[in-house]
Amino acid sequence: MNATGSRRRTRSRNVEPVDEMLPVRPLLTLGLQHVLVIYAGVVAVPLILSGALGLSTAEMITLINANLVIGGVATLIQTLGFWRFGARLPLIQGASFIALAPMLLIGQEYGLRYVFGAALGAGLIVIGLAPIFSRLLRFFPRVVIGCLITIVGISLMPAAAGWLGGGVDSEDFGAPRHLLLGLLTVAVTVVVYVKFKGLVSSLSVLIGLLVGSVAAMIAGVTDFSAVGDAAWFGISAPMAFGTPQFSLVPILVMTLAMIVIMAETTGNTLAIGRMIDTEITPRRLGNAFRAEGLSTMASSLFNGFPLNAFSQNTGLIAMTKVKSRFVVAAAGAIMIALGLFPKLGAVIATVPPAVLGGGAIVMFGMTTAAGIQELAQVRYDDTPNALIVAISLSVGVLPMAMPELLSQLEGPLSLILESGIFLCAIVAVLLNALLNGQDRRGLASSTESTAPTTPTTEESP
Repeated sequence: MNATGSRRRTRSRNVEPVDEMLPVRPLLTLGLQHVLVIYAGVVAVPLILSGALGLSTAEMITLINANLVIGGVATLIQTLGFWRFGARLPLIQGASFIALAPMLLIGQEYGLRYVFGAALGAGLIVIGLAPIFSRLLRFFPRVVIGCLITIVGISLMPAAAGWLGGGVDSEDFGAPRHLLLGLLTVAVTVVVYVKFKGLVSSLSVLIGLLVGSVAAMIAGVTDFSAVGDAAWFGISAPMAFGTPQFSLVPILVMTLAMIVIMAETTGNTLAIGRMIDTEITPRRLGNAFRAEGLSTMASSLFNGFPLNAFSQNTGLIAMTKVKSRFVVAAAGAIMIALGLFPKLGAVIATVPPAVLGGGAIVMFGMTTAAGIQELAQVRYDDTPNALIVAISLSVGVLPMAMPELLSQLEGPLSLILESGIFLCAIVAVLLNALLNGQDRRGLASSTESTAPTTPTTEESP
């Protein structure tokens, strides 16, 4: 018995943090914390699309539940993996905001069934492109990764500000009661994180959200009417809106959106890889792309939309220091439960936007801080790295600081330029290749890339 216990402890010590299996209670609690952080983002895409296309309330509920379920399934594929699908990293998946504009364009011009057909075709193309895109890791040295992580955090702040004010569409946006609720959430989160250790400290965001929600209930801000109206169980049939329809132009438009999603997934995967001390090889990145392509294909058949890795959970990982992919897998299982049991989803939805905004300020700021820490490891003396950082971050902030700047651009070009993360990635990669590529001192100082330039056979995508 003692020998067996000794062997188990030895194996436990040899397990990488990303592969650590936590006990059930903290596993589910930490997973719920991830779901609370990303829930609003997951349901926002079907809400916006339904309103724009004039769908009925019943159709809207179908889309919301379907996207919760398929997001949970996609998260399980990404975290647990099978064969060459899934990065086996703590990446949480959800309906992509990047694909929202193309879906609106396709839906208004062709109809919803063509949206599903375009997603199906684009997902298949992504699986084919995965080996090619995964070989681009050598263009992501530390100076580029640091810029990407930083801009990921900054790009999330407008969403945090919108929540903090009570929701952008609310009549009393920015009212003092919303700001005070957000401030209370921030304060509780900080106190719990600093004053406590272990699991309690890891759950500081969840505790802050709970305290903020209770305060909102006392103040009469929380609305529980949706909980009573929601059904206990509900599941939509595959292709509830009809068989997906295919046309070349919608597929091409959606493929362009998926390419942007792949660029953002690269940034998020590299960011999480740094945070959990796990090397991101071309093979692993290719597996992440394949999982997103496969999930998007399946999503289109089950009334869902294209998916991507949510940046929100990057900040949560940076803050909690919990690196296990099984925690995010638990979050995926909870998302499936929320989609199958709408009443549970309605309970989560009662968390006021201002309270979410308070938690988001802390988490998204932690992502930015992780990027700054990464950039602090870059050598700047006698190199062009400072120039690369300055221009890349500035260009990445432009679409957020002044959206009207690019309002005159239309079509596929506007889709690309709307993403600050994509802009930052393109500029940082190009500048690094041009400036450090000709200056061997600069190339060395920006540190080696996260993966070998020429993958070995077992690491090849």
